Amino acid sequence: MAKDADSKSFLLRVDSATMEALEQWAASEFRSVNGQLQWIIADALRRAGRKPKNVSDKNDK
Repeated sequence: MAKDADSKSFLLRVDSATMEALEQWAASEFRSVNGQLQWIIADALRRAGRKPKNVSDKNDK
């Protein structure tokens, strides 16, 4: 998968139980862990009314 020109990478450390739960959640929704994290963040920003106007919803189901 090609990276978006404006995307940035960062390191995230989570405990093994959290990672396992995240992997299971992502698999149940047919997403990668990265895709699931992007969806969780976008959903949290949307719910908080903080999602920037120029961010697409391509990871939304």
